[in-house]
Amino acid sequence: MASRSARRLLGALAGAAIVLGATVAEAPLAPADPPVETGSNEQSAPGVDPVHPAQARIERVEPLSGNLFGVAVASPAMGRTVEVQVLLPSHRDAPRPTVYMLDGRSAAAEVNNWTARGDALRFFADKNVNVVFTLGGPASYYTDWRHGDPKLGTNRWETFLTRELPPLLDARFGGDGRNGLEGVSMGAEAAMMLATRNPDVYRAVAAHSGCYAMSSDFGQAQARAVIGTFGGDPDNMFGPADDPEWADHDVLAHAEALRGKAVYLSSGSGLPGEHDTPGNPDLRNAVLFGGPIEAGSDMCTRQLADRLTQLGIPATVHRRPTGTHSWPYWADELPRSWPTVAAGLGLE
Repeated sequence: MASRSARRLLGALAGAAIVLGATVAEAPLAPADPPVETGSNEQSAPGVDPVHPAQARIERVEPLSGNLFGVAVASPAMGRTVEVQVLLPSHRDAPRPTVYMLDGRSAAAEVNNWTARGDALRFFADKNVNVVFTLGGPASYYTDWRHGDPKLGTNRWETFLTRELPPLLDARFGGDGRNGLEGVSMGAEAAMMLATRNPDVYRAVAAHSGCYAMSSDFGQAQARAVIGTFGGDPDNMFGPADDPEWADHDVLAHAEALRGKAVYLSSGSGLPGEHDTPGNPDLRNAVLFGGPIEAGSDMCTRQLADRLTQLGIPATVHRRPTGTHSWPYWADELPRSWPTVAAGLGLE
């Protein structure tokens, strides 16, 4: 097991890679200096009274393409209208489970990278599930922040995703109350945090290339680096470094809550692999920046896998001998993780 000094060094290297490369392996976005439209802003939702907040409600549903729909939800928790996209199966004659797909650090307000780069629409086309793609929330960790942030706005994603959104979507689109989560990078840690903190909400969770010890030297360093790439103040998320909120969101410390769930973990070693070839337009960034980041993610994945083994909690773990922190590898992991997620949702 890596020493504490080694973990600190790896954390510093991964943090530097995140800052220098702005995690361009996830999406070609640069760090933002001025305020940006993040999908997490302070704009009040129409009809939501901040003093006497109404219940969350669906404001509109609009067809996008095929069975993909845009859904606008008035969220009292977020204090605004939140957009998501929902993919429905072709045959909807009976209620079905729902899978929530969380994006990485760059999380754009217009598109989820699972659809833009992860081939998720094609993959789920013949699956008997509703699939929800989050929009916006870059560098938010899809969690409830302690304070609003001047650059990243109001983030109360945990409340939105676990309390407000599921009953609305189940009622409107035929969900049966069985939920799964899947995420990459920032979204991987978020998926595990949501699953451990809300064990009654989710039956299955898949996480690719994340870090899961939020209160450790390494975990906090990488989280602060991710938030910093968008000009956010990490103290607005969980407080200063010694605040107990960091430990409260530490998946390793609360891994017992994963007992009874279907768990899938994946990571690469950080060494160039099958997708890191001259034909890849992102090759340079994937190797120079995505390599160190993925090496850190691999260490984190091993730590969580070892912890689950110690607790006697089954998990499917795929640690690849090569592979960088980039979308081609995560697109490959979607079909690999599906048997585990499907079993957890009762779709075997």
